Amino acid sequence: FGNIPDGGGWRYVGRRQGEKNRSATPDKPKNKWRDPKLGYAFIHTVIDDHSRVAYSEAHDDETATTAVAVLHRAVEWFTDRGVTVERVLSDNGGAYRSHLWRDTCEALSITPKWTRPYRPQTNGKVERFHRTMADGWAYARCYTSEQERRDALTDWLHQYNHHRPHTACDYQPPISRLTNVPGQYT
Repeated sequence: FGNIPDGGGWRYVGRRQGEKNRSATPDKPKNKWRDPKLGYAFIHTVIDDHSRVAYSEAHDDETATTAVAVLHRAVEWFTDRGVTVERVLSDNGGAYRSHLWRDTCEALSITPKWTRPYRPQTNGKVERFHRTMADGWAYARCYTSEQERRDALTDWLHQYNHHRPHTACDYQPPISRLTNVPGQYT
C-alpha cells in the first residue's frame, strides 16, 4: 500500500489538496522533481488455512530479516491461540527464498512451501484477505497520516478475526473455528 502523506491522501481530500499535503510532508527524502518520496507500507500476513484467522503487520520493507521477525511473532501469536504452525506457504519474493527464511523455518520445525511463479491464485486466501484489508482498513476512511493508518490495523484485525462473518466459516467469525482458544468458553 502507498504511504499516506501528513494531512491525508488524494483519495479523500482530492488531487489538488493531496498534492499539497504530499509536498508539505516533512522529513522525507526528495525525488528529482523535489517531491517527497513517501514509499510503501509492506503488509506481511499469515493466515491459518482452516480457520482463516489472520495475523498481519505493516513494515517499511520486505527484507528477509523483517519476514523472519514477522514469522517468529506470528508463530507465537498462533501458539497463544492453540494453533500449531506446521507449514507456511509464501510467494517467491527474495525474503522467502533466502537462506535466513529456510533456516528459521527449519529451526521452528516448519515446512516452507512456495507458490508457483506468476500464479497468485495459488495463494488465493492471502490475496483475497489483502483485498478485504484494502477495502476495510487501508482505504476505508480518511487517515491524516501513515502512522494513524498503521495504528488502526490492530483494531481492524481484531474486528476481522472476532466479529466479521466469514463465508468460509458458515458466516461465523474466523476465531469461532478455533476450538481451543483460552477464554472462549466462559
